[in-house]
Amino acid sequence: MLSRPTEKSQPMAMVSLQTAAERDAQHAAANEPKDPLAGMTVLTADGQSPTQKGIQVTLKALKRIRNAMAKENVSPEQGGLRVGITGGGCSGLSYNIRFDSQPRERDRVYSFDQAPLGLNDGAPPIRIFVDPKSFIYLHGMVLDFEETIMRQGFNFINPNSTKSCGCGSSFSS
Repeated sequence: MLSRPTEKSQPMAMVSLQTAAERDAQHAAANEPKDPLAGMTVLTADGQSPTQKGIQVTLKALKRIRNAMAKENVSPEQGGLRVGITGGGCSGLSYNIRFDSQPRERDRVYSFDQAPLGLNDGAPPIRIFVDPKSFIYLHGMVLDFEETIMRQGFNFINPNSTKSCGCGSSFSS
């Protein structure tokens, strides 16, 4: 016999039934890897199509690079951000990033227009320099800037990384 809830009794719980196929589909969707670029504005370098395997940056990263260059008195006309890798770290290779006054002879140079930042057309592009050895490991990478309560810094979203450590600055491919 079913009783109706009264003021003194607890409300009845809702139960939903699903087939095994529905349950399996729900679990499969929950276990799918999340797209690390979901919801981000990803910018492609001038003269490069989004399908080319170069270096891309998010809008947040471009803003942070521009602000840091201004703070460090690095001129966008001459200098830029050097992104590379070195041997070492927890997983075998470590990311490194620093400002450089000019590109080297064999560097790949990626220029990013500042128009998405709301600046006028006369603003020089922000450039990223990558040496040939580092490019082998970094092609197809997206540079993002993450700012959370726990962490603040650049985030390398690298499709060539097969394993990374907890600190996020070391990887292997």
